[in-house]
Amino acid sequence: MLSEERRRAILEIVQTSGRVVVKDLSHHFNTTPVTIRKDLETLHSQGMVHRTHGGALPVTNGALLDRSLTEKEKLYRKEKARIAQAAVKLVSEGQSVVLDSGSTTTMIARGLRQFRDLTVITNGLNIAAELAGSNVEVVLVGGVLRKESFSLVGPFAEETLRRLSADILFLGVDGIDVSFGLTTPNTQEAQVNRIMVEISRRTVVVSDASKFGRRSLCLIVPTTAVQQVITDDRISLQDQGQLERAGVEMTIV
Repeated sequence: MLSEERRRAILEIVQTSGRVVVKDLSHHFNTTPVTIRKDLETLHSQGMVHRTHGGALPVTNGALLDRSLTEKEKLYRKEKARIAQAAVKLVSEGQSVVLDSGSTTTMIARGLRQFRDLTVITNGLNIAAELAGSNVEVVLVGGVLRKESFSLVGPFAEETLRRLSADILFLGVDGIDVSFGLTTPNTQEAQVNRIMVEISRRTVVVSDASKFGRRSLCLIVPTTAVQQVITDDRISLQDQGQLERAGVEMTIV
């Protein structure tokens, strides 16, 4: 494959997947990491991708990027399924669980359908729909519907959450900059997520490795407010080290 053909193929993968890693591209194209790094540097210099440590992101992945739930569900499905399976193992009968409205938490909700004595608190219409017809008791907060995420936000949602308490929160985020914190592009979503953290005894971030190194517009909470992160094995050693130093338990699937 000629270098230009490979770079066009790399660009297509970046735009489809939302992030690429040098070692994965090296295996995919059967070439050396050095060659892939040169390709990414060339694409970066042309303004086609944003170069990051160990890989690259699309240039559209700015702080204001707010993908719809439908778009998110198409990305990293296998990794999210493994993350969801690990999350479900942390739940016991008789607990109260908070799920925000995300693609990974949707998969968690599917796994929770097997429980017979469980309460799920959520601001996600998608989560409530997944649990409909099961034995799980669903507490759906009120609020204003965000059509991009199928989530309910605003004062009604915030007030309802403040009156509740939960054993564990599974939180999906748009960006994890370990030194800065967990972020999302929408201010109202960030406020609802922040209250979810406050009312939960334990916060577990469920996020595929593509979210690391990203910083979206709105801070939810600093990394130190999180007790555990479940992610996939594409997470970099640098991010692993930062999480360990922050005292966050890691589960890599």
